[in-house]
Amino acid sequence: MTQEIDLPYREQFRGKKVLITGGLGFIGSNLAHTLVDLGAEVLIVDSLIPDYGGNLFNVEGIKDRVRINIADVRDRSSMDYLVQGQDYLFNLAGQVSHLDSMKDPFTDLEINCRSQLSILEACRYNNPQVKVIFASTRQIYGVPDYLPVDERHLLHPTDVNGINKMAGEWYHIVYNNVYGVRAASLRLTNTYGPRMRVRDARQTFLGLWLRLAVEGRELAIYGDGRQVRDFNYVDDVVDALLRVAADEQANGQVYNLGSDEPISLLHLAQLLIRLAGKGSYRLVPWPENRKRIDIGDYYGDYRKIRSKLGWSPRVSLEEGLRRTLRYYEEYGPYYWDDR
Repeated sequence: MTQEIDLPYREQFRGKKVLITGGLGFIGSNLAHTLVDLGAEVLIVDSLIPDYGGNLFNVEGIKDRVRINIADVRDRSSMDYLVQGQDYLFNLAGQVSHLDSMKDPFTDLEINCRSQLSILEACRYNNPQVKVIFASTRQIYGVPDYLPVDERHLLHPTDVNGINKMAGEWYHIVYNNVYGVRAASLRLTNTYGPRMRVRDARQTFLGLWLRLAVEGRELAIYGDGRQVRDFNYVDDVVDALLRVAADEQANGQVYNLGSDEPISLLHLAQLLIRLAGKGSYRLVPWPENRKRIDIGDYYGDYRKIRSKLGWSPRVSLEEGLRRTLRYYEEYGPYYWDDR
């Protein structure tokens, strides 16, 4: 089920051609559901590489109302063709695993850096009128110098993924400023909700926690569990993406997302277990490979996007977790089996 559409862009996407890279993944598929409801003509591009989160079940209910092209954004010739005629391009394809980026930095470079240039070059030469919205990450800030983190905070990422996402973001801003390819970036924090990858912790620990809670199993919390994070429900993230796409004042800008409910991971685990009505948790020592790239406490300052575009999160953490648990209680096997 998509979010209720009562927002300022209700009519803006009707009849528009929209390309979503990574559209069979978590955020991309939720965005596709909303855009279909808004009357857009949606083209989904996804490589369906097994470890990256694409899942054909994510478009169940709209699969006959969208076009799907199985392609890799690293393939420049494919992108040259696919961007043609599109009004909007939501650039959500990426490698998001921080651990994978440290084990295989060159693949991360290819996907999060070089492919971003290929996409922008495809737009520059084949469709310079398209509006591009890039999904960046709070990981580019690294260990915060202060909290909450605003957009003026220095960028000093702690891992290869953060470095490459930072470069990918700034390619978009440069192409906006120099070549006139309208582009903007959203620095996402921890996003959760239906259709996220929950088979493992490859993309986010919360995905695995959700699966374990649904199955009544034990959640492992690294360290003392006091580290603080903020979380956005996926419908709120989709809302932000659409606001940035619809508003011309967003061109060339970067915006933080964030929440008014920062929470420690210990309290998050306790909340999740309470809502699921089952499961347990225990504290475990930090794995050395994770500890080296952990950023400690983080929560973002989203006043810029609130003041400029009117966005603020509308779904509380408790309500969002409740909705997400219901989704996986019904559809879980499509996400933790190899269907």
